[in-house]
Amino acid sequence: MIFRQILHSQTGCASYVFGCTGKAKLAVVDPHLDHIADYLEVARQANSPIVAIFETHVQADHHSGAALLAAATHAPIYLHESAQVTFSFTPLKDADVVELGNDYVRVLHTPGHSADSISLVVGDRVRTETPWLVFTGDTLFVGDVGRPDLHGDANTALYAGQLYDSLFNKLLKLDDMVEVYPSHFSGSVCGRNMSGKPSSTIGFERRFNAALQHTDREAFIAFVQKDQTPAPPEFTTIRQTNLSLQMRETAG
Repeated sequence: MIFRQILHSQTGCASYVFGCTGKAKLAVVDPHLDHIADYLEVARQANSPIVAIFETHVQADHHSGAALLAAATHAPIYLHESAQVTFSFTPLKDADVVELGNDYVRVLHTPGHSADSISLVVGDRVRTETPWLVFTGDTLFVGDVGRPDLHGDANTALYAGQLYDSLFNKLLKLDDMVEVYPSHFSGSVCGRNMSGKPSSTIGFERRFNAALQHTDREAFIAFVQKDQTPAPPEFTTIRQTNLSLQMRETAG
C-alpha cells in the first residue's frame, strides 16, 4: 500500500491518496479542488491509476475536487446512499466493501455531523486482514469530534446523539492501534479543539480526546453542543455548490 496525506493548511483540510500499486489501483479521499494536480502527480509517480474517489460526506468548508478528478481519471465517485446530490455517484451503505487490488475499504455509516457521513476502514491483505487505518471524515478529529450543527440549531441534540452512536458504537469498536486520519486539523472551523497534528490512533483518542471522556450518552450530547462557534456563512453556499451540478460546471 502507498499512502499520501495532502494538507491544505489555509483552512485545515486534509485529503488522501492511497492504494495498491501491485495491482495498480489507487483511491482519493475527500479531494480538494486546489489539489487535483497533487493527486495526479502521486498517481503518476506510483505508475498506478486513480480508480476510486471517496467523499466522506458532502463538505461545507471547501469546494470539492471530486468532479474535476473524475473527469481527469474516469474514476467513479463514491458517497453514502443518503447523499442528496444532483450528480451521478456510486452509492455506499454501511458494511459495504470496495476492493482496491490487495487493499480493501470497508464502509462505516457514521452520521451525526451530517446524515451522509461515512468513515472508511482500510486494510492491506498483503500484510494482514486486520484493519490498518480509518478515514474518519468529520466524525472524529485529533482532539475533537465533529460539530452537530451543520444543518442548523433546531436538531442539534438529535445529531449529537447520532454522533455519540457513531463514535462509541462503531469507531471506538476498532482496535486501539488503528490509525486515525480525519478530514480536518487545526485551522478548520469544523471542530472546536482540533490538534495541529493531522493524524492519531483510536487508542490515543480514546484516552485523551476530551469529547470521548463523556461516555454517558446524555453527558456527551450536552458537551458537544456547548461553546460551539457559529458556523461561517459561507458553509451554506459551499455545501450547496458541492451538492449540485455546479460542481461539475466549475470543474469545466
